[in-house]
Amino acid sequence: MRSHLLNDTTAEQYRRSVTQGVERVAAKLATTDRPFTGVTVDALAPLIDAVDLDRPLGDTTAALDELEDVYLRDAIYFHHPRYLAHLNCPVVIPAVLGEAVLSAVNSSLDTWDQSAGGTLIERKLIDWTTRRIGLGPAADGVFTSGGTQSNLQALLLAREEAKPGRDGRADLTKLRVFASEVSHFSVKKSAKLLGLGPDAVVSIPVDHDKRLQTVALAHELARCTEAGLVPMAVVATAGTTDFGSIDPLPEIAELCQRYGAWMHVDGAYGCGLLASLKYRDRIDGIERADSVTVDYHKSFFQPVSSSAVLVRDAATLRHATYHAEYLNPRRMVEERIPNQVDKSLQTTRRFDALKLWMTLRVMGADGIGQLFDEVCDLAAEGWKLLAADPRYDVVVEPSLSTLVFRYVPASVTDPAEIDRANLYARKALFASGDAVVAGTKVAGRHYLKFTLLNPETTTADISAVLDLIAGHAEQYLGESLDRAC
Repeated sequence: MRSHLLNDTTAEQYRRSVTQGVERVAAKLATTDRPFTGVTVDALAPLIDAVDLDRPLGDTTAALDELEDVYLRDAIYFHHPRYLAHLNCPVVIPAVLGEAVLSAVNSSLDTWDQSAGGTLIERKLIDWTTRRIGLGPAADGVFTSGGTQSNLQALLLAREEAKPGRDGRADLTKLRVFASEVSHFSVKKSAKLLGLGPDAVVSIPVDHDKRLQTVALAHELARCTEAGLVPMAVVATAGTTDFGSIDPLPEIAELCQRYGAWMHVDGAYGCGLLASLKYRDRIDGIERADSVTVDYHKSFFQPVSSSAVLVRDAATLRHATYHAEYLNPRRMVEERIPNQVDKSLQTTRRFDALKLWMTLRVMGADGIGQLFDEVCDLAAEGWKLLAADPRYDVVVEPSLSTLVFRYVPASVTDPAEIDRANLYARKALFASGDAVVAGTKVAGRHYLKFTLLNPETTTADISAVLDLIAGHAEQYLGESLDRAC
């Protein structure tokens, strides 16, 4: 069994095995003609259930053959131009190369003596990102697994920085977090994990463009303060999951300053604007945040996982610091040994920063920004198509690359029946494998969603998918009419 360990004596075996795997994936990418096969759970589950994990195949080729049947054949391929569903991006090749390197070397980014150069590379990328944001010379941060973890850590820091009670600690029942009604679900989840009360998150209404209403925010901040409550944090979103909307950051920053609230910007989606050549001004005001979430694995075209939480004041990261003699004893701080675990909620942590490093060293920031600008431009063209198409109602003109719309046949007036037609169309399209789209609710009604993160997608693809959706919806309505008769 030692022959399977990666070391100096198995380097050639490693080369052969990885080459086999790369060739399989490359062949699959080259021949994939739709984003999904349409396989059902009932069809795929028995194949995986039949695998006896206690009886190894003993051969890489055989294992790859099996993997073709249980995974590669029916995987959902985000690189296909008609994958239009969630915030999943096609990945750039330099980042995939970085993934291969980091997996093989297997550095752990918790302590210097497990990573060395990896620690310094991550720190360099954190500094690069904080400069792009404009957080100032005292800024810092750390890579995380994703936006949910980044938001959790940011709100942890906000909680610890909140106004103390009589005993020197915050009265958790009095802390309030303010976020728009279309903010990410992780805000409420984080509040629960942080021990805040069920009413801790105050939902602020949005305007027609799905942006947080600052007048309403000001009212709620004043009301809570007058009631003796503590405005712990305001979460502004730079790219909501459903609409790609960007909250008015400068106005929110002013209110946070007035009421002493921590300003967190959830830029998990909109962070691609940090590299944009055309639209950077859409997130003006982000530089005034106390903390920012970025997800490189969304709009920087990186493989999952690659995220970071950034803070204006490095000292606030102390709230995530714990020392253990066997890992990061306090003396290491005095010896100026850089241990990233001192800043992180995680201990063992992958060297995910290497993927972004390789991307910047090969493509540069402008290369990333150009790709993100292309999908934003595509969304603008897609909005024009939808706005001009009488079959559809489109909700918001995009700020980023998301389109939310609803099939609205002229012959049907019952909103519930239109809901069912849209749900059916989405499911039927997924089952066909011809395209993958997402769904959501707007004002209690079912809508469909394009999340455009692939620069290879064209307006012709959008038009074709809209025709497919209409066809499936019309089929449902026709069959429904037949049933009624």
